[in-house]
Amino acid sequence: MTRLSTHDAIVIGAGPAGTSVALTLARRGWAVAIVEKTAFPRRKVCGEYISASNLALFDQLEIGDAWRTDAGPEIRRVGLFSGETCVEAAMPRAGAGPPAKDGFGRALGRDILDSLLLQTARSAGVEIFQPCRAVAIDRDGEMQRVRIQAGDETAMLRAPVIVAAHGSWEPGPLPSQLAKANRPSDLLGFKAHFTGSSLAPDLMPLLAFPGGYGGMVSADHGRLSISCCIRRDMLARLRKQHGPKHRSHVPAADAVSRHLVDSCRGVRDALEPALLDGPWLAAGPIRPGIRSFYEEDIFRVGNAAGESHPVIAEGISMALQSGWLLACELASAPGGRAGREAAARRYEAAWKRLFSTRVYAAAALAGIALRPGSATLMAAIVRNFPQTLTLGAQLSGKTKRVPGFA
Repeated sequence: MTRLSTHDAIVIGAGPAGTSVALTLARRGWAVAIVEKTAFPRRKVCGEYISASNLALFDQLEIGDAWRTDAGPEIRRVGLFSGETCVEAAMPRAGAGPPAKDGFGRALGRDILDSLLLQTARSAGVEIFQPCRAVAIDRDGEMQRVRIQAGDETAMLRAPVIVAAHGSWEPGPLPSQLAKANRPSDLLGFKAHFTGSSLAPDLMPLLAFPGGYGGMVSADHGRLSISCCIRRDMLARLRKQHGPKHRSHVPAADAVSRHLVDSCRGVRDALEPALLDGPWLAAGPIRPGIRSFYEEDIFRVGNAAGESHPVIAEGISMALQSGWLLACELASAPGGRAGREAAARRYEAAWKRLFSTRVYAAAALAGIALRPGSATLMAAIVRNFPQTLTLGAQLSGKTKRVPGFA
């Protein structure tokens, strides 16, 4: 690659947030490029549940039919697995419109979802640079230059708008990426697929265990998706505690898997007949919170803009919907930097109206779940008041409509 190409927008990252904004802009006449560092399909640390509030957006992005075909069963119940406690309650239904646009969420593996979204973006005219890493962003008058690299080859892309959709877990050289800092309290993410699980297909339980929290959900093709976050200091303790005499530590994934099974009877029962489908994946640390939305013509979407604790299982929804919100504001803005700055202010206000409550609710719930001894207290409360699970699902945003889809 030695060329210089010019676009209306360059999107860095081809996850749900990046492809959502790229697809929407491309369908409104923009020349868009996506830069994605990883070859697809690829598995990724993610809970993989997608709320029904996204169904109308999927139809708008023209992947609704494919999603309905590939995704797992409808999730009609929410639960809690903690210690010996296994409690369940009704999952609130999203909206009151036609079944095609409302109802219940489902889960789809990121290896399938991300490939589906990216292929749809390519069909809509988005130019894809993959696998290719963005290594620098520099201003060039009213434009910005993005230097991309694939192996030993480099190229330059130019656009007035840059969209950072690279997530928040990996540090890097871009001004939109976060600095790395390791702390004992950091939460590290783990995820695995299993086949042959005995978990009820319409149930999505929250997992509460010492030092962390997680979730389980039936996804596509009979796969069970289990994901969790665990404190770095707890993980270090577990690895040392379970290490055999000839080694000081066991692998992190082995320690996490054993801790889940030992700490939650519901997990133990669900996985007893199951087989691991592929390796455990690890990532992190996660960085929950609301961040900057715009700076020097670089817009942020998905986790780069703001991230909730995964305890509420809304990461994919927030990614998809934040991309949509930004694209709508950019597409309707007048040209020039002043127009982009006005679009950024409107986007930030819309983002906060839609997501800030669930970010704060997730932080409160995660704080309770991570407090020593709190798993026992949570289990006691939910055993006596199962309806708190339904209320929690509502507070997490699973019934909240996306603006523009009445």
